[in-house]
Amino acid sequence: MKINVLAKIITTMKLKQLFALAGLALMLACTGSQKPAADMVFFNGTIYTVADPPVVEAVAVKDGRIIFAGERQALSAYISDSTRQIDLQGHTMTPGFIESHGHFMGLGMSELELNLLDVKSYDELVERVAQAVAKAEPGQWITGRGWHQSKWQPQPDVMVKGFQTHDKLSAVSPDNPVFLRHASGHAAFANAKAMSIAGVNPLSVEALQQNISGGEIIRDAMGNPTGIFTETAQGVIARHIPPPTDAQRQRAFELAVAACQRNGITSFHDAGVGRETIALYRQAQKRGQLEVRLYVMLTGRDPALLDEWYQRGPLIDSVNHMLTVRAIKLNCDGALGSRGAWLLEPYSDRPGHYGAPTISMDFVSEVADKGLQYGFQVCSHAIGDRANREVLDRYEAAFEKHPEVTDPRYRIEHAQHLHPDDIPRFGKLGVIAAMQAIHMSSDRPWAIERLGEKRIKEGAYMWQSLLQNGAVVTNGTDVPVEPINPLASFYASVTRQTLAGTPPGGYEPEEKMTRQQALRSYTLDAAYGEFTEDYKGSIEPGKAADFTVFSKDIMTIPAEEILQTEVVMTVLDGRIVYQQQ
Repeated sequence: MKINVLAKIITTMKLKQLFALAGLALMLACTGSQKPAADMVFFNGTIYTVADPPVVEAVAVKDGRIIFAGERQALSAYISDSTRQIDLQGHTMTPGFIESHGHFMGLGMSELELNLLDVKSYDELVERVAQAVAKAEPGQWITGRGWHQSKWQPQPDVMVKGFQTHDKLSAVSPDNPVFLRHASGHAAFANAKAMSIAGVNPLSVEALQQNISGGEIIRDAMGNPTGIFTETAQGVIARHIPPPTDAQRQRAFELAVAACQRNGITSFHDAGVGRETIALYRQAQKRGQLEVRLYVMLTGRDPALLDEWYQRGPLIDSVNHMLTVRAIKLNCDGALGSRGAWLLEPYSDRPGHYGAPTISMDFVSEVADKGLQYGFQVCSHAIGDRANREVLDRYEAAFEKHPEVTDPRYRIEHAQHLHPDDIPRFGKLGVIAAMQAIHMSSDRPWAIERLGEKRIKEGAYMWQSLLQNGAVVTNGTDVPVEPINPLASFYASVTRQTLAGTPPGGYEPEEKMTRQQALRSYTLDAAYGEFTEDYKGSIEPGKAADFTVFSKDIMTIPAEEILQTEVVMTVLDGRIVYQQQ
């Protein structure tokens, strides 16, 4: 009889959790009325459990696990001379926040190059590059990320297909190649020097474009390249950039760990990595440097890598879940900002243009099928309504082919714009909507130009509709597309406003999450998104002692105070890994 690999994995994990709880119960039974001495206790704050009861007064921890969550008066039974007592001083504690979709090394590398997330105009971008040029050696590459032309005020004088041209940028960087990635990661901006190195010029651009599938070298009316490269066309320039050194990669890793800890992130779903990055993570784990739990998705951009992992099977850290590799990330379309998201109807601000798939849908079908065969979760980036429908269709076909797999938990990453007919399909098929609420806050003011009012209102950022139709919605930031700060996404989830507090009442307010839903999307449901809801994501005896402590009560304060709240402590596996000074 064929035994399904995924079913075996899930069953084994659940048995391990039962054994852990049984061990805790046995320990308590053997000590009679005497409680085990805790390594650490927390009290004098508001503690939200995302469990029953929803709020407790105190928590006790031993060997990285929660052994008590309840009333303060019962806590003394767990305290000995060696117990560390943490007075929360009126602060608020929740389960450790989980970043459900981000790019871990991208987070670290963003601190080693130009960070353009706060650039407000083209002229400001040019000035940032001019400053970098002044510090660089001639010929040295200048890289960065974070610009978004739709957010600039004023808009550039010259625009081609909704993007700026390279003339001003090239004027301040004649001797340094420059390559600046869009905030979304789905477009990039190159100067004349970089294009010269890559052989991009008015005579070659047509031939280069013919060899590109799923991307565009944007040209002006005369056929000249403007410096904008979308989707897969970015590789025309990117392949000429020297790769980071081992020292730079190690430094980026360390910076990413520190950024997670100071932002209250105890677990991170890393959306699409290759061999080198996995090797770096495994070495870090051996050295004891892995101070964030990592749930890793293999990049679908390397089919050979997937074939290797199909044969070896998932890597599941069932002891403490510090490093698990059991998912596959597929990039199925682009983003709204670059007009690369794949739509059923044309863009409102670019007639006749629908965006495009960035990989073959046949490949999506193949991976969806093999994921079920070999025990891998499939996580597909899909932003446009056409891309979401195509992915759902292929998931559904794979599920029908493999009825023996009863809990695959396939995901769609972003699920940003949906046709109304497809919203109920998430719950029906058990497909997780791995969304980032901060994208609504950042993008909604200009996204209406891309989609028009009807499509925005009926199908964009449909959190509450998905939840009411039985879907699991997880939350995150897509860092470095957005800063990793989870409070910005939490705020966007419950207000549907920009970070400036506009508009009053929020965009499409009927789609807001409640604060309970938003907290769950960042904790227990996020753990569900990686098959670890029995191990973490709530504050209950037997679960991992991962906590985030906030300066204010994010569940009750006025909404405008959420963005003023700070992380004062981060606890991972029963250890304080960050404490505000």
